Amino acid sequence: MIHLAGPYALAAVLAGLGTYGVLARRNAVLVLIGVELVLNAANVLLISLGAVGADSWQAGNVLTLFVITIAAAEVCVALAVVLAVFRQRGDVDLARAGSAQGEPASQTLESAR
Repeated sequence: MIHLAGPYALAAVLAGLGTYGVLARRNAVLVLIGVELVLNAANVLLISLGAVGADSWQAGNVLTLFVITIAAAEVCVALAVVLAVFRQRGDVDLARAGSAQGEPASQTLESAR
């Protein structure tokens, strides 16, 4: 019998770090890294749960390949958007993402009132 405490702990740490990266960071690239950490936590769980079942191990591996493929496509599209924003504004600060002229979002909200 395989003990799943190690993979569960690793997945929990990866998911926690990824969630912190998505919620606490303002840089778009760091947010993308956080999303990738959460997806990798899901991959660790899929592989470890697939290793436990005798007949269903292939399902975990196949789902992991789908997650990796989707993550690669997501990174390509997101990095293209981040690169376009960087070329236009010179930075990738997400706090300024909603502003039209590049001023901080807090100033945009105050000027709208």
